[in-house]
Amino acid sequence: MAATFLSFEGIDGSGKSTQARTLAETLRGLGHNVCLTREPGGSKGAEEIRRLVLEGEADRWSTETELLLFTAARRDHLEKTIRPGLARGEIVITDRFADSSRIYQGLTRGELRQTVDRLHDLMIGTEPDLTLLIDIDPALGLARATARAGTEMRFEDMGLAVQEKARTGFLALAVAHPKRFRVIDGARPANEVAFDVMTAVMIHLSTR
Repeated sequence: MAATFLSFEGIDGSGKSTQARTLAETLRGLGHNVCLTREPGGSKGAEEIRRLVLEGEADRWSTETELLLFTAARRDHLEKTIRPGLARGEIVITDRFADSSRIYQGLTRGELRQTVDRLHDLMIGTEPDLTLLIDIDPALGLARATARAGTEMRFEDMGLAVQEKARTGFLALAVAHPKRFRVIDGARPANEVAFDVMTAVMIHLSTR
């Protein structure tokens, strides 16, 4: 089995983290070597940056500063976790990747999309082979996200309008990159979502 790089995307509360874990467990049960990781985070340095960007007041950072922090975390994640996993022939599954920066820093809170793309091309230069977009109504997603509470609530605290813009942006990305994206309805029971996720991934793997 050739190495492959999979990402999960979606607004807060979409269930993508649960689906990423479920997919990893299922693939391991089938005998695949899987690296499950996340952003921001996924390496020691990136996890330290995660605390900076996900905790604290919503206006803690300017969007530009936030973008630089996310890019630094992603670069470390790429060097320390993603590339080594792929080099070992693993299926690397990440909960968020560059598409989240394209949306949360590039679209919802400023006009930084070109800057996001330039930084990505300069410092990252990698896209997933397959992106699973777990789509959900923003009001439902925000209700789910706020119900779980915790310390990493900075983006949820930005409110419904940001989540609505994020959903629109993610769906637009899926339209712009149909070969890479698969859009999956996340408002259904988790097992139904997982079935569609696994179907999309198995079709992808069969073509590699």
